[in-house]
Amino acid sequence: MELKQLRCFLAVAEALSFGRAAQGLNMLPSALGRQVRLLEEELGSPLFHRTTRQVTLSAAGVTLLPEARAILERAAGAARLVRALAPQGGPLRIGAIDSAAAGLLPGPLSRFRQAFPGIPTQLVEAKSAQILPWLRAGRLDLGFVRPPQRPEGLQCRWLMQERPVAALPRLHPFAARRRLRLEDLSRQPVILPPRATRPHSRGVVLRLYALLGEAPRVAQEAEEKQTIIGLVAAGIGIALLPEWAARLRVPGVVFRPLDLPGEASLPEWSLVAAWPSGAANAARDQFLSVLQDGIG
Repeated sequence: MELKQLRCFLAVAEALSFGRAAQGLNMLPSALGRQVRLLEEELGSPLFHRTTRQVTLSAAGVTLLPEARAILERAAGAARLVRALAPQGGPLRIGAIDSAAAGLLPGPLSRFRQAFPGIPTQLVEAKSAQILPWLRAGRLDLGFVRPPQRPEGLQCRWLMQERPVAALPRLHPFAARRRLRLEDLSRQPVILPPRATRPHSRGVVLRLYALLGEAPRVAQEAEEKQTIIGLVAAGIGIALLPEWAARLRVPGVVFRPLDLPGEASLPEWSLVAAWPSGAANAARDQFLSVLQDGIG
């Protein structure tokens, strides 16, 4: 048995859906299914009962589930113990989603390097679905991510709630306004991020349109913020983005704050700091202190 196969099995067992499990692992469903089949072939028994409507654990799957959890936890613990024996002075390894990497961290990174010039930092930009397992496996010391649905093995600290902005073509009729209301979005062609790779960002847009009582008119899908803004500049449609994206200056695009009605909030665009539970790291704690001082 390989650890990757056990991780795939555990993800499906917890989600009882190959699609949702693949999304959480940032894998294609076909690749996830192949890993599970290889494990089943090695064990000589099906681990799931699959139908077109549901996925359930077989008797073998029920037996394997607690063992898989224990094996993966012991593997992660062993990795943490070995890394703790490594010589001190290595870089502080930080993972960050695009929002944190571009909008939150440049200032704190600069202040941290000035205050602690002897501690190098290593920043990796990735998605939450990639950063979270890297934290659990000890490959990163600190992550800046969207709030995880399953915080097991992690400590999390809420940092901030990002507000939405609308990206508009410069010649759009609404570009002359200083702010937009939610009602202004009605029937506008929208550029959406894909569900498989950007579930948080897509979910925000869908929920905003649900408040309007309508579904968005999807003009096109694009994954990266720079690509989305480029499509806005081309006049393909508008886009709804977290406020940090307004720093991406692109000719032909204007950004306008979006006022939300009443008590509406966007938890999908919250930002948290996360790190492995029980892992002592003085450099990480110092960085969090510098960060908190900057946030206030």
